[in-house]
Amino acid sequence: MFLFRQLLDPQSSTYTYLLADREAGEAVLIDTVFEQVRRDAALIQEMGLKLIATLETHVHADHVTGAWMLKQCFGSEIMLGAASGAAGADRMLSASDQVHFGRRYVTVRETPGHTNSCLTYVLDDESMAFTGDCLLIRGCGRTDFQQGDARRLYRSVHERIFSLPEHCLLYPAHDYRGLTATSVGEERRFNPRLGGDLSEDDFCGYMNNLGLPHPKQMDIAVPANLRCGRSDSLAGQPDAPDWAPLHFTFAGIWEIDPHWVEEHLRDVQILDVREETEFNGPLGRVPGARLIPLAQLAARIGELVKEKPIVTVCRAGGRSAQATVLLGKAGYKKVGNLAGGMLRWRALGLASEGAGDEAQRP
Repeated sequence: MFLFRQLLDPQSSTYTYLLADREAGEAVLIDTVFEQVRRDAALIQEMGLKLIATLETHVHADHVTGAWMLKQCFGSEIMLGAASGAAGADRMLSASDQVHFGRRYVTVRETPGHTNSCLTYVLDDESMAFTGDCLLIRGCGRTDFQQGDARRLYRSVHERIFSLPEHCLLYPAHDYRGLTATSVGEERRFNPRLGGDLSEDDFCGYMNNLGLPHPKQMDIAVPANLRCGRSDSLAGQPDAPDWAPLHFTFAGIWEIDPHWVEEHLRDVQILDVREETEFNGPLGRVPGARLIPLAQLAARIGELVKEKPIVTVCRAGGRSAQATVLLGKAGYKKVGNLAGGMLRWRALGLASEGAGDEAQRP
C-alpha cells in the first residue's frame, strides 16, 4: 500500500512530501523544513515507518532544510542534486537515478533553470511528480539568482515535465495561495508563463523583467542548505523539554509517560480538566489532582504555578490535550498531557483516589 502525505510549513509556504511503502515500512521525505523536523519525526514514528532518505529538489533560498536533523534522528541518507555543490550529502543525484523505498521508487529528472541543481522526482508509475520550484501551480520559480537561467528552465519544463503523461499530478515545493496540486495537462494548457503557445522568447522576456526582491532568508538559508542543514549550535530548533520523558505527537502535543507521573507526583501539578461529576466518578483521579474543568480553565489559569511542571488529565486525553494548548498560550512552558487519560491510568494499574473516596490500585 502506497502512503502519501502533503505537509505545509506556513512560515515559508513550503510543502514537504512523505512517500512510503506501508507494507515494507519504508519512507522518504521530499523538501523538509528545519523548524518542522519535530512534526515530521512524530508522523514517521506514529505511522511506524523507517525513514530511508530525505530528498531535496534544489538548494532552497527561503528556508533551511531539516535533512541533517532528521539524519540525526533516524539515520536517513541525505540526497540532492550533484550540481548543487553541497557538502555533507550521502548521495548526489543525477538524471535517471532511482531512490527506492520498499518496493516503490522515484526516478530523478534534472530540471535546471530556477537553480542549476533543480531536480524533479517522478513516482515509479508516473502518477505523481514533485517539481520543486521548477514548475509551480500556474507559475514557475524565478531565474535571477543561484545560477538561474530562463532558457534552461523553459526547456526543462517542456522536455522533462510536460513530457510526462497528461494525467500525472504535479506537486510543487511552494504555493502562496493555498493551492495543493496540479497536473501536466492543466499546466500545458493554462500555465500563463509556460503553457499554450508561449515560446521560449516569450518566456525569457517575461522572466527577465520580474524585478522581484531577493528572498528574506536567502543569506541564511543558502549557506545552511549548502551544508545540508547541518547546525553545530542547533539554533532555531526549539529545545525539547527536559523536565520529564515527554513525547511529541504529530498533533503537536507533548505527552508524558504515566509511570513517570506516578513516581513524581510531588514534583508536578496534576490538573484534571474533567467535570466535577467525572472527577468524583467511578474512574477516580490521580492522587493529589486539582480540578479545573476545561470550560473554566481560561478564567482560572492564574491559580496554577508557572514554575512547577503541570500534567493535564481528563477521561481519555482529548480535553487535556486542549488544556496544554491553552496553558502554552498563557506562557506555561512545562506542560505535558497524560495520553489516554484516566482510562489508560487505570488500565495500567496505577494508584488512584476517589471512586468511593478510597485510594485504590485497580
